[in-house]
Amino acid sequence: MDDFIINALLAGIGLALLAGSLGCVVVWRRMAYFGDTLAHSALLGVALAVSTEVLPIIGVAVVGIVLASLLFWLEKKQELSTDTLLGIMSHSALALGLIVLSYAQNQGSNVDLMAYLFGDILAVSREELIWIYAGAVLVLSLFTYLWRDLLSISVHEELARTDGVSVDRTRFLFMLLLALTVAVAIKVVGVLLITALLIIPAASARLYSKTPLQMVVLSVLFAVLSVILGIASSLYWDAPAAPSIVLAASMVFFTSNLVRSR
Repeated sequence: MDDFIINALLAGIGLALLAGSLGCVVVWRRMAYFGDTLAHSALLGVALAVSTEVLPIIGVAVVGIVLASLLFWLEKKQELSTDTLLGIMSHSALALGLIVLSYAQNQGSNVDLMAYLFGDILAVSREELIWIYAGAVLVLSLFTYLWRDLLSISVHEELARTDGVSVDRTRFLFMLLLALTVAVAIKVVGVLLITALLIIPAASARLYSKTPLQMVVLSVLFAVLSVILGIASSLYWDAPAAPSIVLAASMVFFTSNLVRSR
């Protein structure tokens, strides 16, 4: 196979390891809207990275961490509901990102907005692969460390608190892990599709899982399968790669439902 196909497969598998694992907790804790907010803020991270001439993955990670920290602080004040805060932050970050991108383009920067919105997995470089897998190792290591606490607060927050689990710390650290995952995903599936890859494989795995760990393993396998099918169909039918990956994940989900119902 050509190098660009191998790079695309490696990048997709690296993201699948992250999205499949963290996506289970997103599904358990109903955090899809938070994932959308982080994805929208990623555009601001890209815009700032382009303006300051650093790697987009660094800008996305920094903005995601700042946004997660801000949301955590605002939630503690309890003056507005979480979904209202997410709506405000999501659209504010998206609007500011578009303004900064427009300014960067006016200054002569060549920005491929479609690549960041929908991903450009077939153009992943070796340097970007290193960043993707470095981020994957960091996120999965922390995820493994937080695993028991995440399970406890996903089952019942108050009960976990009485058992001595630091609920606030665990929630905050998981928000940071999601922010780093979005940073890793920006090149692979783009701003608009990362939430789908977090949710759909986990939803498919939930149909067949009897334990949380089994769900994580199946979710990762479904995510990897979606990446392989998506890239293959993209090359065969000359379709956009990132949307093909998400569509493959959707087909796996609906096929799983059909098999399960029979």
